[in-house]
Amino acid sequence: MERGKDIERLLRVRRLLKSKKPEFLRTLWWKFPKFKNDPKWRKPKGIDNPMRLRLKGRPPVVDVGYRAPAAVRGLHPTGLEPVRVSSPSELDRLDPSRHIIYIAAGVGLRKRQQILEKARAKGFRVANA
Repeated sequence: MERGKDIERLLRVRRLLKSKKPEFLRTLWWKFPKFKNDPKWRKPKGIDNPMRLRLKGRPPVVDVGYRAPAAVRGLHPTGLEPVRVSSPSELDRLDPSRHIIYIAAGVGLRKRQQILEKARAKGFRVANA
């Protein structure tokens, strides 16, 4: 029971950190039109780059301190471990109290319905039903 409470607490921490995390954009994205179209993160590498030097008034730089706690990294917001399933037989190896199911994109309608029936019978949660 202790582990469940700890995971819930860490998920709340992750949610809070995510809301406080800034949007990381590349250096001088506001200045040049070619960057405005594609402002995704690029590490500042110039010798005198004020962003790399983390000077006051400059945009934030990606840092390990913004990461989520290791225990909940990669978990679904419900606290369950996401697993991609592409056949009904894969459900036999999984635990409904630990895993949440994502049905693979390439699965057709007939097999998708078989997976859904088996998942409901075993008590799994399906994220993309």
